[in-house]
Amino acid sequence: MALESTITAAIKAVETGAADLAQPSAPAELSVRHSFANGSGANQASKLFSDSRTLAASGSEDLDLAGVLAGALGGTITFASVKAIMIRAKATNANNVVVGPAASNGFLGPFGDAADRIAIRPGGVFLITAPAAGWAVTSGTGDLLAVANSGAGTPVDYD
Repeated sequence: MALESTITAAIKAVETGAADLAQPSAPAELSVRHSFANGSGANQASKLFSDSRTLAASGSEDLDLAGVLAGALGGTITFASVKAIMIRAKATNANNVVVGPAASNGFLGPFGDAADRIAIRPGGVFLITAPAAGWAVTSGTGDLLAVANSGAGTPVDYD
């Protein structure tokens, strides 16, 4: 199976003010586009995991990046490295979706240390890329990405 992918992120804003004879404005625009050809080198990717998932109230799961995740077209996925992570918390969630290395055999990837976590608020998106080398996945010792529901009472949905 071959994979070609593009990641695009953009912010476009205009801040305006009021003045006596003019309306000052300060436009700001930043966009980034990463295109990946099929392969395992710099700016290449060969594997993709995508899914819509639900965590029970106060629940959590460890996503095993080395051999347990099911691919959309069948088979299991074993990552040698990860070039991008994108997680979207559904807007209908009452709680945050919390992401970071698992307590045991955690995938450190973009995280500074094993205790680091990203809390994605309802309707929020977390996107980070490393298009050249990616982040190494070490089977059995550094391959588990933890995803958790930050609270009790209601489940959370995420993509």
